Amino acid sequence: MLDRIRTKIFADGADLDGILDLARRPHIQGFTTNPTLMWKAGLSDYEEFGRRILERVSDLPISFEVFADDAAEMRRQAERIATWGENVYVKIPVSDTEGQSMAALAGALSGEGIKVNVTAMFTRRQVAEITEAVADGAPSYLSVFAGRIADAGIEPVPIMRDALQIMRAAPRAELIWASPRELLNLVQADEIGCHIITMTHDLLAKLPSLGKDLEAFSLETVRMFHRDAEQAGFEL
Repeated sequence: MLDRIRTKIFADGADLDGILDLARRPHIQGFTTNPTLMWKAGLSDYEEFGRRILERVSDLPISFEVFADDAAEMRRQAERIATWGENVYVKIPVSDTEGQSMAALAGALSGEGIKVNVTAMFTRRQVAEITEAVADGAPSYLSVFAGRIADAGIEPVPIMRDALQIMRAAPRAELIWASPRELLNLVQADEIGCHIITMTHDLLAKLPSLGKDLEAFSLETVRMFHRDAEQAGFEL
């Protein structure tokens, strides 16, 4: 079933060995990371990590995020990150921590030819604002956090479908279905024509289940329960 999926799969993580392994797999078409993932991976030198990846992965898009909270410093960081490689997209948050829009910054960077990935978007209004900002600029990504929208008890598919329509005004922009929670999200993204989905290494490990026969899946699950109970040595 995976060979019929048109939505591009980007791996999301900050494990260098894992990234290099995934870069050799034909169904992985790009990478994203962020400061939270890097921190959890125990990294301390952001630029050194980025450059190490880019020495080995130069033919797939990779997104690295700024970590400042004011537009001027974000711009300085973005311009520096953009020099790391031609395949680099710079992740800019949709707003600062006070909720002030970074649309103007995203538009300015895009106008300079810097490829941006505007991240942490949740609403149609944000998509419309960023689409207008990057419409005439460099290739860009708009990351809408569909998984977290679902965490709020809101169906994300209508928002993602509307985002695709809004983004027709920016033909060089691609929509990312960000923070998916299950493989079903890949199928949903593909059904609506979403350009890209990001997937963590844990979720990527489940790809062999895609399209599995449900009767066979049921039997496999029963066998797993039985095997685990035996290994645990349970008695009654």
